[in-house]
Amino acid sequence: MQQERLQKIIAHAGVSSRREAEAMIREGRVTLNGRVVTELGTRADPDRDHIKVDGKLITKAEPHRYILLYKPREVMTTVEDPQGRRTVIDLVRGIRERIYPVGRLDFHSEGLVLLTNDGELAFKVSHPTHGSVKTYSVKVRGVPDERMIDKLRRGITLDGKRTLPCDIERMRTTGKRDDEGNSWFEVKLREGRTQQIRKMFQAIGHPVSKLRRVAIGPISDPKLTPGVWRELTKQEVKMLETMKELKKPVKARRTTARPVSRKKPAAAGAKRSAARPKARQAASRASASRSETRSSTRRTPSPRPATPRPKIAAGKKPAGSKKAPSRRASARPPRSSARRG
Repeated sequence: MQQERLQKIIAHAGVSSRREAEAMIREGRVTLNGRVVTELGTRADPDRDHIKVDGKLITKAEPHRYILLYKPREVMTTVEDPQGRRTVIDLVRGIRERIYPVGRLDFHSEGLVLLTNDGELAFKVSHPTHGSVKTYSVKVRGVPDERMIDKLRRGITLDGKRTLPCDIERMRTTGKRDDEGNSWFEVKLREGRTQQIRKMFQAIGHPVSKLRRVAIGPISDPKLTPGVWRELTKQEVKMLETMKELKKPVKARRTTARPVSRKKPAAAGAKRSAARPKARQAASRASASRSETRSSTRRTPSPRPATPRPKIAAGKKPAGSKKAPSRRASARPPRSSARRG
């Protein structure tokens, strides 16, 4: 038989999910032919090699079982509990195969839980990249503002990590008016952190009073009551197996052509910056030579010859000269020497 990865062999044997098998390998709980293995890429042949988990030999794969259970409140979603509290395995009687719960549902919550020994399907249902959406009915205290609900839809930071976007729809309120009493919401998550929904609404000041999981992907059953379980039908198993992996959103491409960048390579820029001082020096020299050439070719104006002034004899006036008119309009009359008697 062709060799396969250890975590896949462990999951097929119904010991745990593939994710849990990887954790077991890292912790050194898996041995291959008597040697402890801690590398996830280790391969083995399940028909020839001896593979043990916690000292127990893995046998051939068992027939797969798929159980849908309505978990009551105050029941642990684990195989065993160190404190002795009831677990979901205690509620499922008559199953000979080693089954385990897929995912988690906190101690004070109720609703649907899937139990199986099919490691591949358990990984697909529990991992958020495969599009497995869990639907919850949530009752919170008070009436949260729509702005705060939008904040939860986009995602908030819990325990240092941001939550994935989720769908939240307001269903009804318990008061007479929409802004009175408590509120019921339908929440759809693609991830399953510990008490995530409770922490989300606690962060906006509206703690959760009731939480019920009503669907796991396409699987739901409103007829189930707390503590009751049933086998999944072949059609339901096929619906879980054919869930497609979510594709990452592709960034939109620009439809218009990008403007041509005016930046030039760094080497060319360095050459230009180094050549600039030389060019400036050459330009200054050329301008200086042009100014010298202009100054040498410019004609200097010749001085005008001085015209000799004619000599004038004493007492004579030069010809052509006119007597300047007197500024006085009329001469004063002479004073009479005769005195009036």
